[in-house]
Amino acid sequence: MSLAVVKSRALAGMEAPEVSVEVHLANGLPAFHIVGLAETEVKESRDRVRAAIVNAGYDVPQHRITVSLAPADLPKESGRFDLPIALGILAASQQIPARALERYEFAGELSLTGELRPIRGALAMTFAMRGAGGRAFILPAGNADEAALVRDATIYPAHTLLEVCRHLCASDDSARLRRHHPAPAAASLQTADFADVKGQQSVKRALEVAAAGSHSVLLVGPPGTGKTMLAARFAGLLPEMTEDEALEAAAVQSLTGGFAIEDWKLRPFRAPHHTSSGAALVGGGSLPRPGEISLAHCGVLFLDELPEFDRRVLEVLREPLESGRVTISRAARQSEFPARFQLIAAMNPCPCGYLGHPSGKCSCSADAIMRYQGRISGPLLDRIDIQVEVGPVPPDTLQSAVEGEASSLIAARVRKAFERQMARQRKSNRHLSTREIDRFCKPDRHGQSTLRHAMLQFHWSARAYHRVLRVARTIADLSGADTVGQLHVSEAIQLRRALRAF
Repeated sequence: MSLAVVKSRALAGMEAPEVSVEVHLANGLPAFHIVGLAETEVKESRDRVRAAIVNAGYDVPQHRITVSLAPADLPKESGRFDLPIALGILAASQQIPARALERYEFAGELSLTGELRPIRGALAMTFAMRGAGGRAFILPAGNADEAALVRDATIYPAHTLLEVCRHLCASDDSARLRRHHPAPAAASLQTADFADVKGQQSVKRALEVAAAGSHSVLLVGPPGTGKTMLAARFAGLLPEMTEDEALEAAAVQSLTGGFAIEDWKLRPFRAPHHTSSGAALVGGGSLPRPGEISLAHCGVLFLDELPEFDRRVLEVLREPLESGRVTISRAARQSEFPARFQLIAAMNPCPCGYLGHPSGKCSCSADAIMRYQGRISGPLLDRIDIQVEVGPVPPDTLQSAVEGEASSLIAARVRKAFERQMARQRKSNRHLSTREIDRFCKPDRHGQSTLRHAMLQFHWSARAYHRVLRVARTIADLSGADTVGQLHVSEAIQLRRALRAF
């Protein structure tokens, strides 16, 4: 046989479309050609594949070898096609049975010795295989635990090209690869605890509300008041991830090779530096990869020193905050990544940081303060649900031996409030539509009057009005109330006024 077809997968955003690796041997001078919109990494596989075949004890056929990666208009990159190309050459030259390839899909980078090296995107590829007609997946052993998180997938890990060939040629079970059955992955535990934070009761309350309703938060206060410390402990308050959420978040991280099995069901916490570019936050590249907002999917995106970010960089957050996804467009195609993250941002109130501090040592002019705060646009600020002031902690409180409330106690209240939302509307309060807000968040008569007065006083937009109602609904859920009352509305209004004095 001079033709063989091997199935594999490419990566295109969050999708992993099927790729047919077709290998043809023809008479003529020995040559090796790869066609089908292959990137440089794929074209370089020629030398890796030759060496791996020889070191596995097989022969490289002295023919004109043509490898076609179909469909031809789909970009292919990385070394994941090394294994299917090598198997296609061996099958086309009748060194292994071609019919045995039909039951599997293959991916893996080959070393010169024939060893299989881990690849990125294994989880996304396995996730896409679920509707592929029951084919099993043979891939490097280093990716087995990750790929096996997709419970209904059949995974065969291999260490070398020779192991794969023996499996395909085996007539009994002794030489076959063993199906991978990982032990159930346990959720990692958050180590940072709110009990370490002394004082700041009002800020802790705001973060509890934010966790219960998936709301975004802006913390405003002088240096050293605990903004970063509070944000680092926020993920420990969030409800446990569902199986689908964990798989989706892990699949995004797998696209960059950054997923670790010990992080299974641990909410992502991403904290990019303020020098990050727009592409670093959103994602990009000639073959688009996810950025920080997608890597924070189902978790927390923490932006410290918010005004220090380039204003154009911050503006790219506006659409993902509303839609929960980001689309990266290139000339030939589009890639869409999920970006349903919870934004926690922190900033100083002025350039020196001490505006409103009891010491009175702020020396910033009114113009400097306005320019500093003006780095955050009104439309972006309008999309942040909760905006709270973080004041300095009194010395007596810092010296006190009394610990704060533990994260586990706060998380228990958050979980109960979240369960109320799921039972009522099957989604968190932050994601309620305008029609659902009218149905589930309508306050009583006194609450409506209070909210109307606040809107007139602070000149809030319709978006701010709806966000206050969502927060009020979350506060009512935390208190176990079926109806949004005046107290709930009043607290929600107070949680949106951090910049009122500045």
